[in-house]
Amino acid sequence: MHLVLSRLSAQSVTVLAAMLLGGCMTVTTHGDPAAATANASATGAYIVHAPPPHDGLNATAWFQKSVERDLVYGSIYRAAGEHLAAALADKSWDALPRGDRSNDASALPPAIIVDIDETVLDNSYSQVRQIRDGVDFNETDWAQWVQQGAATPLPGALAFLRAAADQGVTVFYISNRKANLTQASFDNLRAVGFPITDASQVLGNGVVVEGCEQHGSDKGCRREWVGRRFRVLMQFGDQVGDFVNIASNTEEGRRAAITPYLGWVGQRWWVLPNPMYGSWEPALFGNDWNLPPAARRAAKEAALEDLR
Repeated sequence: MHLVLSRLSAQSVTVLAAMLLGGCMTVTTHGDPAAATANASATGAYIVHAPPPHDGLNATAWFQKSVERDLVYGSIYRAAGEHLAAALADKSWDALPRGDRSNDASALPPAIIVDIDETVLDNSYSQVRQIRDGVDFNETDWAQWVQQGAATPLPGALAFLRAAADQGVTVFYISNRKANLTQASFDNLRAVGFPITDASQVLGNGVVVEGCEQHGSDKGCRREWVGRRFRVLMQFGDQVGDFVNIASNTEEGRRAAITPYLGWVGQRWWVLPNPMYGSWEPALFGNDWNLPPAARRAAKEAALEDLR
Protein backbone atom coordinates (compact mmCIF):
# COMPACT_ATOMS: atom_id res chain seq x y z
CA MET A 1 0.00 0.00 0.00
CA HIS A 2 1.28 3.49 -0.84
CA LEU A 3 1.00 5.86 2.13
CA VAL A 4 1.20 9.63 1.82
CA LEU A 5 2.40 11.42 4.98
CA SER A 6 1.00 14.91 5.56
CA ARG A 7 3.41 16.76 7.88
CA LEU A 8 1.59 19.15 10.15
CA SER A 9 4.35 20.07 12.64
CA ALA A 10 8.07 20.77 12.60
CA GLN A 11 9.09 17.59 14.39
CA SER A 12 11.56 15.21 12.80
CA VAL A 13 10.90 11.79 11.31
CA THR A 14 12.45 10.29 14.47
CA VAL A 15 9.83 11.97 16.62
CA LEU A 16 7.17 10.80 14.16
CA ALA A 17 8.28 7.22 14.65
CA ALA A 18 8.19 7.64 18.41
CA MET A 19 4.67 9.05 18.23
CA LEU A 20 3.53 6.14 16.09
CA LEU A 21 5.02 3.58 18.47
CA GLY A 22 3.54 5.40 21.46
CA GLY A 23 0.07 5.44 19.96
CA CYS A 24 0.01 9.25 19.64
CA MET A 25 -0.59 9.36 15.93
CA THR A 26 -3.84 9.98 14.08
CA VAL A 27 -4.31 7.51 11.23
CA THR A 28 -6.95 8.09 8.56
CA THR A 29 -7.61 5.31 6.07
CA HIS A 30 -10.74 6.63 4.35
CA GLY A 31 -13.24 9.42 4.82
CA ASP A 32 -13.03 13.18 4.37
CA PRO A 33 -9.33 14.13 3.90
CA ALA A 34 -9.98 17.85 4.49
CA ALA A 35 -11.71 17.20 7.83
CA ALA A 36 -8.97 14.79 8.88
CA THR A 37 -6.26 17.32 7.99
CA ALA A 38 -8.02 20.09 9.93
CA ASN A 39 -8.34 17.85 12.98
CA ALA A 40 -4.70 16.82 12.77
CA SER A 41 -3.60 20.43 12.39
CA ALA A 42 -5.50 21.40 15.54
CA THR A 43 -3.89 18.62 17.57
CA GLY A 44 -0.43 18.83 16.05
CA ALA A 45 -0.56 15.20 14.96
CA TYR A 46 0.46 13.47 11.82
CA ILE A 47 -2.05 11.74 9.58
CA VAL A 48 -1.60 8.90 7.16
CA HIS A 49 -3.83 8.92 4.08
CA ALA A 50 -4.44 5.49 2.60
CA PRO A 51 -5.73 5.40 -0.96
CA PRO A 52 -9.53 5.36 -1.27
CA PRO A 53 -11.21 2.17 -2.49
CA HIS A 54 -11.20 1.76 -6.26
CA ASP A 55 -14.51 0.77 -7.84
CA GLY A 56 -12.76 -1.54 -10.27
CA LEU A 57 -10.88 -3.71 -7.78
CA ASN A 58 -13.26 -6.66 -7.52
CA ALA A 59 -14.11 -6.61 -11.22
CA THR A 60 -10.45 -6.56 -12.23
CA ALA A 61 -9.56 -9.28 -9.73
CA TRP A 62 -12.34 -11.45 -11.19
CA PHE A 63 -11.21 -10.76 -14.72
CA GLN A 64 -7.58 -11.69 -14.03
CA LYS A 65 -7.82 -14.40 -11.39
CA SER A 66 -11.09 -16.29 -11.70
CA VAL A 67 -11.22 -19.58 -13.55
CA GLU A 68 -14.85 -18.72 -14.31
CA ARG A 69 -13.78 -16.00 -16.74
CA ASP A 70 -11.72 -18.47 -18.72
CA LEU A 71 -14.60 -20.94 -18.78
CA VAL A 72 -17.06 -18.30 -20.04
CA TYR A 73 -14.76 -17.02 -22.79
CA GLY A 74 -13.79 -20.50 -23.86
CA SER A 75 -17.37 -21.73 -24.03
CA ILE A 76 -18.53 -18.71 -26.07
CA TYR A 77 -15.82 -19.07 -28.70
CA ARG A 78 -16.30 -22.84 -28.82
CA ALA A 79 -20.04 -22.42 -29.37
CA ALA A 80 -19.39 -19.87 -32.11
CA GLY A 81 -17.16 -22.37 -33.83
CA GLU A 82 -20.02 -24.86 -33.85
CA HIS A 83 -22.17 -22.35 -35.78
CA LEU A 84 -19.52 -21.37 -38.30
CA ALA A 85 -20.24 -24.06 -40.90
CA ALA A 86 -23.93 -23.15 -41.01
CA ALA A 87 -23.11 -19.45 -41.33
CA LEU A 88 -20.77 -20.11 -44.24
CA ALA A 89 -23.24 -22.36 -46.05
CA ASP A 90 -26.31 -20.12 -45.71
CA LYS A 91 -25.84 -17.20 -48.14
CA SER A 92 -28.71 -15.31 -46.48
CA TRP A 93 -26.92 -15.42 -43.11
CA ASP A 94 -25.83 -11.89 -42.18
CA ALA A 95 -24.88 -10.48 -38.78
CA LEU A 96 -25.06 -6.76 -39.55
CA PRO A 97 -27.94 -4.82 -37.96
CA ARG A 98 -30.46 -3.57 -40.47
CA GLY A 99 -29.25 0.02 -40.42
CA ASP A 100 -25.71 -1.01 -41.35
CA ARG A 101 -26.61 -3.08 -44.42
CA SER A 102 -27.63 -1.31 -47.64
CA ASN A 103 -26.70 -3.95 -50.23
CA ASP A 104 -27.22 -7.59 -51.12
CA ALA A 105 -24.56 -9.55 -49.29
CA SER A 106 -25.35 -13.03 -50.60
CA ALA A 107 -22.56 -13.06 -53.20
CA LEU A 108 -19.94 -11.33 -51.07
CA PRO A 109 -16.97 -13.09 -49.42
CA PRO A 110 -17.34 -13.94 -45.72
CA ALA A 111 -16.02 -11.88 -42.82
CA ILE A 112 -16.22 -11.76 -39.04
CA ILE A 113 -16.16 -8.54 -37.02
CA VAL A 114 -14.62 -8.51 -33.56
CA ASP A 115 -14.02 -5.78 -31.04
CA ILE A 116 -10.47 -5.75 -29.67
CA ASP A 117 -10.40 -4.80 -26.01
CA GLU A 118 -11.73 -7.44 -23.61
CA THR A 119 -13.07 -9.31 -26.64
CA VAL A 120 -9.91 -10.75 -28.17
CA LEU A 121 -7.17 -8.95 -26.20
CA ASP A 122 -6.84 -8.78 -22.41
CA ASN A 123 -6.06 -5.25 -21.17
CA SER A 124 -6.74 -5.89 -17.49
CA TYR A 125 -3.08 -5.11 -16.82
CA SER A 126 -3.85 -1.48 -17.66
CA GLN A 127 -6.75 -1.59 -15.19
CA VAL A 128 -4.37 -2.86 -12.50
CA ARG A 129 -2.13 0.15 -13.07
CA GLN A 130 -5.09 2.47 -12.58
CA ILE A 131 -6.01 0.74 -9.31
CA ARG A 132 -2.49 0.76 -7.92
CA ASP A 133 -1.84 4.35 -9.00
CA GLY A 134 -5.23 5.53 -7.72
CA VAL A 135 -6.21 7.15 -11.01
CA ASP A 136 -9.12 7.04 -13.43
CA PHE A 137 -8.84 6.09 -17.09
CA ASN A 138 -7.09 8.73 -19.17
CA GLU A 139 -6.12 8.80 -22.84
CA THR A 140 -2.41 9.43 -22.22
CA ASP A 141 -1.88 6.36 -20.04
CA TRP A 142 -4.10 4.28 -22.32
CA ALA A 143 -2.11 5.25 -25.43
CA GLN A 144 1.12 4.32 -23.66
CA TRP A 145 -0.34 0.93 -22.77
CA VAL A 146 -1.50 0.25 -26.33
CA GLN A 147 1.87 1.29 -27.75
CA GLN A 148 3.56 -1.11 -25.34
CA GLY A 149 1.89 -3.92 -27.29
CA ALA A 150 1.68 -6.20 -24.27
CA ALA A 151 -2.01 -7.20 -24.33
CA THR A 152 -2.54 -10.96 -24.39
CA PRO A 153 -5.12 -13.19 -26.14
CA LEU A 154 -8.29 -14.04 -24.27
CA PRO A 155 -9.27 -17.71 -23.89
CA GLY A 156 -10.72 -19.25 -27.04
CA ALA A 157 -10.34 -16.19 -29.26
CA LEU A 158 -7.14 -17.18 -31.01
CA ALA A 159 -8.19 -20.73 -31.84
CA PHE A 160 -11.61 -19.68 -33.13
CA LEU A 161 -10.41 -16.84 -35.35
CA ARG A 162 -7.55 -18.90 -36.76
CA ALA A 163 -10.00 -21.69 -37.62
CA ALA A 164 -12.30 -19.17 -39.31
CA ALA A 165 -9.41 -17.67 -41.30
CA ASP A 166 -8.38 -21.16 -42.42
CA GLN A 167 -11.84 -21.46 -43.99
CA GLY A 168 -11.46 -18.25 -45.98
CA VAL A 169 -13.05 -15.82 -43.52
CA THR A 170 -11.49 -12.35 -43.23
CA VAL A 171 -11.41 -10.94 -39.71
CA PHE A 172 -11.95 -7.22 -39.10
CA TYR A 173 -11.06 -5.66 -35.78
CA ILE A 174 -13.39 -2.69 -35.15
CA SER A 175 -12.24 -0.87 -32.05
CA ASN A 176 -12.79 2.42 -30.29
CA ARG A 177 -9.08 2.73 -29.84
CA LYS A 178 -8.13 5.99 -31.53
CA ALA A 179 -7.22 5.64 -35.20
CA ASN A 180 -3.69 6.89 -34.48
CA LEU A 181 -3.14 3.68 -32.51
CA THR A 182 -3.90 1.48 -35.52
CA GLN A 183 -0.31 0.42 -36.19
CA ALA A 184 0.34 -0.41 -32.53
CA SER A 185 -2.91 -2.42 -32.41
CA PHE A 186 -2.02 -4.26 -35.61
CA ASP A 187 1.45 -5.08 -34.30
CA ASN A 188 0.08 -6.43 -31.01
CA LEU A 189 -2.59 -8.56 -32.70
CA ARG A 190 -0.14 -10.01 -35.20
CA ALA A 191 2.58 -10.61 -32.59
CA VAL A 192 0.31 -12.84 -30.48
CA GLY A 193 -0.92 -14.79 -33.49
CA PHE A 194 -4.28 -13.39 -34.55
CA PRO A 195 -5.15 -13.75 -38.26
CA ILE A 196 -4.38 -10.31 -39.63
CA THR A 197 -2.26 -9.49 -42.66
CA ASP A 198 -2.78 -5.76 -43.09
CA ALA A 199 -3.40 -2.77 -40.82
CA SER A 200 -6.52 -1.96 -42.87
CA GLN A 201 -8.23 -4.78 -40.98
CA VAL A 202 -8.09 -2.58 -37.86
CA LEU A 203 -10.81 0.10 -37.98
CA GLY A 204 -10.27 2.49 -35.09
CA ASN A 205 -12.28 5.43 -33.83
CA GLY A 206 -11.68 8.24 -36.29
CA VAL A 207 -11.61 6.20 -39.49
CA VAL A 208 -13.63 8.15 -42.06
CA VAL A 209 -16.17 6.16 -44.08
CA GLU A 210 -17.28 7.90 -47.27
CA GLY A 211 -21.02 8.49 -47.40
CA CYS A 212 -21.58 7.76 -43.73
CA GLU A 213 -21.60 10.21 -40.82
CA GLN A 214 -20.27 8.86 -37.55
CA HIS A 215 -21.86 10.09 -34.32
CA GLY A 216 -19.54 10.08 -31.34
CA SER A 217 -17.84 6.71 -30.99
CA ASP A 218 -20.59 4.74 -32.77
CA LYS A 219 -19.22 1.87 -34.84
CA GLY A 220 -22.06 1.79 -37.36
CA CYS A 221 -20.15 3.49 -40.19
CA ARG A 222 -17.23 1.14 -39.80
CA ARG A 223 -19.52 -1.88 -39.75
CA GLU A 224 -21.16 -0.50 -42.90
CA TRP A 225 -17.73 -0.17 -44.55
CA VAL A 226 -17.09 -3.87 -43.94
CA GLY A 227 -20.62 -4.72 -45.10
CA ARG A 228 -20.13 -3.01 -48.46
CA ARG A 229 -17.40 -5.53 -49.21
CA PHE A 230 -18.22 -8.64 -47.19
CA ARG A 231 -21.04 -10.78 -45.84
CA VAL A 232 -20.62 -10.57 -42.08
CA LEU A 233 -21.11 -13.99 -40.51
CA MET A 234 -20.71 -13.03 -36.87
CA GLN A 235 -19.93 -10.16 -34.54
CA PHE A 236 -18.14 -10.38 -31.19
CA GLY A 237 -17.95 -7.74 -28.48
CA ASP A 238 -18.24 -6.88 -24.80
CA GLN A 239 -20.53 -3.84 -25.26
CA VAL A 240 -23.94 -3.35 -26.86
CA GLY A 241 -22.36 -0.70 -29.08
CA ASP A 242 -20.08 -3.33 -30.61
CA PHE A 243 -23.13 -4.75 -32.36
CA VAL A 244 -25.58 -1.90 -32.95
CA ASN A 245 -25.67 1.87 -32.46
CA ILE A 246 -27.29 3.08 -29.23
CA ALA A 247 -29.56 6.10 -29.70
CA SER A 248 -29.70 6.91 -25.98
CA ASN A 249 -27.11 5.63 -23.51
CA THR A 250 -29.49 4.95 -20.66
CA GLU A 251 -30.47 1.59 -19.22
CA GLU A 252 -33.73 1.75 -21.17
CA GLY A 253 -32.04 2.99 -24.35
CA ARG A 254 -29.46 0.23 -24.27
CA ARG A 255 -32.12 -2.45 -23.87
CA ALA A 256 -34.18 -0.92 -26.67
CA ALA A 257 -31.19 -1.03 -29.04
CA ILE A 258 -30.57 -4.72 -28.49
CA THR A 259 -34.16 -5.98 -28.19
CA PRO A 260 -34.84 -6.44 -31.96
CA TYR A 261 -31.82 -8.72 -32.21
CA LEU A 262 -32.14 -10.91 -29.14
CA GLY A 263 -32.68 -13.94 -31.38
CA TRP A 264 -29.26 -13.37 -32.92
CA VAL A 265 -27.40 -13.55 -29.61
CA GLY A 266 -25.64 -16.89 -29.41
CA GLN A 267 -25.89 -17.41 -33.19
CA ARG A 268 -24.73 -14.31 -35.07
CA TRP A 269 -23.82 -12.09 -32.12
CA TRP A 270 -21.53 -13.27 -29.34
CA VAL A 271 -21.29 -11.22 -26.16
CA LEU A 272 -18.28 -11.46 -23.87
CA PRO A 273 -18.31 -10.39 -20.17
CA ASN A 274 -16.53 -7.21 -19.08
CA PRO A 275 -17.34 -6.02 -15.55
CA MET A 276 -14.36 -3.63 -15.47
CA TYR A 277 -15.61 -0.79 -17.67
CA GLY A 278 -17.98 0.02 -20.52
CA SER A 279 -20.76 2.33 -21.63
CA TRP A 280 -23.08 0.61 -19.12
CA GLU A 281 -21.21 2.46 -16.35
CA PRO A 282 -21.78 6.13 -17.37
CA ALA A 283 -25.40 5.25 -18.14
CA LEU A 284 -25.80 5.00 -14.36
CA PHE A 285 -24.67 8.57 -13.70
CA GLY A 286 -26.14 10.45 -16.64
CA ASN A 287 -23.04 10.01 -18.83
CA ASP A 288 -21.44 12.93 -17.00
CA TRP A 289 -17.75 12.15 -16.50
CA ASN A 290 -17.26 15.66 -15.11
CA LEU A 291 -18.92 14.54 -11.88
CA PRO A 292 -16.38 13.95 -9.08
CA PRO A 293 -15.66 10.30 -8.28
CA ALA A 294 -17.71 10.39 -5.07
CA ALA A 295 -20.78 11.63 -6.96
CA ARG A 296 -20.39 8.98 -9.67
CA ARG A 297 -20.03 6.30 -7.00
CA ALA A 298 -23.12 7.56 -5.15
CA ALA A 299 -25.17 7.49 -8.36
CA LYS A 300 -24.09 3.93 -9.12
CA GLU A 301 -24.92 2.81 -5.61
CA ALA A 302 -28.33 4.51 -5.83
CA ALA A 303 -29.03 2.62 -9.05
CA LEU A 304 -28.71 -0.74 -7.31
CA GLU A 305 -31.88 -2.60 -6.40
CA ASP A 306 -32.63 -3.86 -2.91
CA LEU A 307 -35.63 -6.14 -2.36
CA ARG A 308 -35.95 -5.38 1.36
